[in-house]
Amino acid sequence: MTALALEEIAVDLDQALWQAWKSMDVREGVRAEIIEGAIEMSPTGGTRHGLVNRRLYRALHDFLRGSGYGPTNDFNVIHDLKVWIPDVFVAPDDIEEIADPEGLGVLASAVGLVVETVSSGSDARQRDLVRKHRAYAQAGIPVYVIIDDYDDGGAVTVLSGPDKGRGAYASSVRTPYGAEALVPDGPAKGFVVGPEITGGPVDRQA
Repeated sequence: MTALALEEIAVDLDQALWQAWKSMDVREGVRAEIIEGAIEMSPTGGTRHGLVNRRLYRALHDFLRGSGYGPTNDFNVIHDLKVWIPDVFVAPDDIEEIADPEGLGVLASAVGLVVETVSSGSDARQRDLVRKHRAYAQAGIPVYVIIDDYDDGGAVTVLSGPDKGRGAYASSVRTPYGAEALVPDGPAKGFVVGPEITGGPVDRQA
């Protein structure tokens, strides 16, 4: 099979997944995303997950006040017929200016920061640490922050410098809970994810 034929099959699959995703009737409390050639469904997080994201949202809102950017959640981020729903992301305040043509979400090209708070379970970890790492880098999102209770007592990993071709970030800085993790680039440059958001080290098992 030629490279052109394989490319056409990939495009057909992307279109099929896109149409299937748009037609889904997803119940409240469930997220449906298109990640690396598959529709993935996952539950929204529990109390701890929501608490961390709430603290993060409020801190980002205060930090970005007056900058023309702000935090957003429960919103689709779209890139080349792929769909992600980050726990929190930073985008321009004028959402209508960065909406995708079908009005189903915002374009990934306008997103300056994404944050995922890792849930328990091996699949959730693979999704946030591997599959979404590749996807966000391929989309060119400048900074990806991972808040992970299950990383040896808890850690914040800040990924920056996306390489679209490799689907990876050039820089990865891991900061244990209890210390401050700095956002190095993008509209939230200088923002700190520290104990006031994550709390201190936690005793959890993956």
